[in-house]
Amino acid sequence: MRILLSFLLAFCACGAYGAQIIRGPYIEDPTQSTMVLRWQTDVPTPAWLEYGPAPRCNQILKINPEGTQHKAILYGLVPNQDFCYRLYVYNEARDGVQAPVEGSFRTLYSAERKEVHFLAFGNTAQTAPAVSEQAAQEQSPFAGLFGKKEEPAVPAGPSPKELLARQMAQKDVDFVIHTGDLTASGLDADADAEFFTPYKDVLKKTPLFIAIGANEYGPDRDNRDSKSFVRTNYSRFHDMSWSNATPKYYSFDTANARFIFLDANAAYGAVWAPNIDEKSAQYQWLRTTLAGAGEKWKIVVVNAPMYSTGQKGPANEAAANFVPLFERYGVDLVLQGAEANYERTFPMYQDEPNPRGVTYVTLGGGGAEPTRRAGSHRSTARFVSAYHYADVMISDRKLTMTVYNEQGEELDKLELYI
Repeated sequence: MRILLSFLLAFCACGAYGAQIIRGPYIEDPTQSTMVLRWQTDVPTPAWLEYGPAPRCNQILKINPEGTQHKAILYGLVPNQDFCYRLYVYNEARDGVQAPVEGSFRTLYSAERKEVHFLAFGNTAQTAPAVSEQAAQEQSPFAGLFGKKEEPAVPAGPSPKELLARQMAQKDVDFVIHTGDLTASGLDADADAEFFTPYKDVLKKTPLFIAIGANEYGPDRDNRDSKSFVRTNYSRFHDMSWSNATPKYYSFDTANARFIFLDANAAYGAVWAPNIDEKSAQYQWLRTTLAGAGEKWKIVVVNAPMYSTGQKGPANEAAANFVPLFERYGVDLVLQGAEANYERTFPMYQDEPNPRGVTYVTLGGGGAEPTRRAGSHRSTARFVSAYHYADVMISDRKLTMTVYNEQGEELDKLELYI
């Protein structure tokens, strides 16, 4: 394989030059037999991807044509399998390749397996912190001229987001779920700083699923002229399991669990988001998808919270339509976003705590400044204003969710049974 790679490099050297991978690689849309790998380079270049069942990463060679936006669809994989890969681009001298970027992934599980392990987090949107008056004085070119001693600059420590990413990168999990709001602006221009760069060590080895958030529809989402925003800044760079029949909402099965991702951003005024009323295609699809899940774990992921005592509060329009379906078809867990806090409800049935009800968990502490509770409600079992992520393990008929802050300290623990 190395001989073949060297031959191809020599053959393809014409017109190519050194390049840097500036985004990724990141992995999305896993199935039992396929995977999508994406990366971006600063200048157009071909790329060479070796991959295979771990630890034999060089069984298959895939060549990506010259470009800056790269997408490789890997076919012919097998379920329940760990794979590894090596990604190469040219060096500056055009006489070889740079040291490879290495990563790994795991295909989805077949139905007979009864264990699933994943991470969940959300709201990685982050605006630049305001500069304090004292900091502004210290940064001034006149600092120290009038008797004030200028102290040497102290290197800034890792941000809470970077600390979260370090914690998550140490986990050996099957995939990671994002509950939406990748950036504050929704612009792809901000995606590297706010999402791809801090979480790069997670994304290069763990397949990603996203529940599209209100921010992904842009700041003018209530304007009909915003139609192209989500396509230009989000859809071009992400591959979820959607199709023309299920725009931005989708589902997948792995082991003994069905995961259902909804787009309820119509409740936040996104005019180009799919409708959520009882006559909508999304509502009908959700009912069919839940009804067909059988005895599997049923886990719903949606950006707009059905229950929330945070600053934004519940998305009442979405809750009025979707919650009755969740209760009718026995959804076990709903993972929510939007808010910049952690909140877990008691099992809720017909708006009251009830052991037969649905548990709702808001995971919005992936980077945005944590916000305080805005009110109270009988549904709340636990509320924490902190940066956080959730580590979730399904083992047969038991689900265990442990929530950690950026220091690795446990904030909450939940156990569910079916």
